[in-house]
Amino acid sequence: QVQLVESGGGLVQAGGSLRLSCAASRGTFSRYAMGWIRQAPGKEREFVAVITWSGVNTYYADSVKGRFTISRDNAKNTVYLQMNSLKPEDTAVYYCAADLLSSVVRNTRSAYWGQGTQVTVSS
Repeated sequence: QVQLVESGGGLVQAGGSLRLSCAASRGTFSRYAMGWIRQAPGKEREFVAVITWSGVNTYYADSVKGRFTISRDNAKNTVYLQMNSLKPEDTAVYYCAADLLSSVVRNTRSAYWGQGTQVTVSS
């Protein structure tokens, strides 16, 4: 089993930056891909970014390419999402997700989820 805890959300003006963190606790010897999914009020969950365990491969939604950067520090069991040039449409609850396959994370069907952290971008 894996437990995920997000932090770093908050209120920021358009054009500003935030850095989200997700601390993971692994209950088994597994190399999990980890990523971020967001959900705005009244909308479906949307894939944002994912990174493989090695950190060699990363994938981003078209809407955040060039603005967001995902990274991980396996020694600290933590994944990060650096968000720059934030837009009002980025407002959502951001969830950390983990699974053995990055493709599953991209399909928003991860085996493990965090509780979410609110990101609000004002215009």
